[in-house]
Amino acid sequence: RQLVLAAEFPSAASACDAICAIMERGHTPSLLELMDRTTVRAVNKMANMGLPDSTEALLLAAFDTPDPTADLAAVAELCTAAGATEVVPAEDAAESEMLLQARRMSLTALETVKPATMIDDVCVPRSKLGAMLEGTAAVAEKYDLTIGVCAHAGDGNTHPVVCFDHTDADESRRARESFDEIMALGLELGGTITGEHGVGVLKKEWLARELGEVSVELHRGIKQAFDPLGLLNPGKVF
Repeated sequence: RQLVLAAEFPSAASACDAICAIMERGHTPSLLELMDRTTVRAVNKMANMGLPDSTEALLLAAFDTPDPTADLAAVAELCTAAGATEVVPAEDAAESEMLLQARRMSLTALETVKPATMIDDVCVPRSKLGAMLEGTAAVAEKYDLTIGVCAHAGDGNTHPVVCFDHTDADESRRARESFDEIMALGLELGGTITGEHGVGVLKKEWLARELGEVSVELHRGIKQAFDPLGLLNPGKVF
């Protein structure tokens, strides 16, 4: 049985403080997810979920421990201490599922904002999550784009989603530049350009920037040793 708690925060920084406190106290949530204001509003617009539009960051925590109610109560206290404006533990499995469904709909909801999206995958230290969300919001404003962020907050893994019209050349250019700037932000904060989704095509140059020439050559050598004929995923990173 998994129960979920939702906590609203007036800033990304205060949500970050709560996340750090939860993990530092040794709690082991089965889920710790963060949604920024843009993502929350997109979900509400698409599905009328009734999530708090006024929140700057919405944190969802879940436990499947022997006593999830006690764990949620402890997390609720930490969220309140960090500055949460509202903390609502789900009362039953149905309410918990509703909150989880809202998180699952994040990407789909952001895809309704514009015809195309680019999904970044930048992981930063947990203590830098607030700076990552605030920095991404600044990038969105700079390039006049909608960029929503959801994150697997327990390990600092963020997914900024750049929404744009791929038929508009100028908007497509701004989207790509914002994507690059978000990766640069992640590195500046001590993070990595990819937390779980791999490098792909868009991040080939950024892999070299993060790892350095020696590490890239090492990776290239390993690829050559296991795939001398170049049959595996040709034309991508190597």
